[in-house]
Amino acid sequence: MTAPAAALRALHHDRRPDDPLILPTVWDAASARVFADAGFPALATPSAGIAASLGYADGATPAGEMFAAIARIVRAVDVPVTADVEAGYGLSAAELAGRLAEAGAAGCNLEDSDHATGALRDPGAQAEWLAAVRAAAGDGLVINARIDTFLRGGTGTAAALERARRYAEAGADCLYPILAPPALLPELAAAAPLPLNALATADGPAPRELGALGATRITFGGGLQRGATTALAAVAERLREGAAP
Repeated sequence: MTAPAAALRALHHDRRPDDPLILPTVWDAASARVFADAGFPALATPSAGIAASLGYADGATPAGEMFAAIARIVRAVDVPVTADVEAGYGLSAAELAGRLAEAGAAGCNLEDSDHATGALRDPGAQAEWLAAVRAAAGDGLVINARIDTFLRGGTGTAAALERARRYAEAGADCLYPILAPPALLPELAAAAPLPLNALATADGPAPRELGALGATRITFGGGLQRGATTALAAVAERLREGAAP
């Protein structure tokens, strides 16, 4: 087991409801250093935030550029970094595990739907894929299995929990029912076999509130990068008007 993966995995366990694991989502080396210097014990990368920073639409970043960006972030900080690698870029499980290891990532998100079509993957096939990634990576990767049923229009918990069960059996470390309504988090957390990752949004509950509802781990998607861009746009407007930044 690699030290960064072991450290990241340990951060998911024995947490109090009022103390979830908050993983700031960073999009380049500079933003990573800001949050690492603030004392966060681990960081995550967002595919959307990295895509925006590189000039791509979400889901359109070439694999080589994504892994290069992840590697720059990992090199910039001394804390574990888990990487959003979308649906794996069509790589084999062994290739994906190898690219993540080369980049120095301690963990990864793997989603179960297709960016281009919006279609959910068959849960059995996705479980087999996750099991293959686990076999290729061993304990050297913390796998956060994203469950896209709510993102793709589902409203109940049954389908999400069926995927959660399959993905846990495949060797995932954490489950990520992205965009699950906060009101459903207690039910999901009570039935899910692994820690839950919840997405914190600007108009939703605060991270600690999500923890109290049952989430063990909190991430932000591309929200922090969008917030930073909004702040920079305000600076640009002040400069355009001739004011100090």
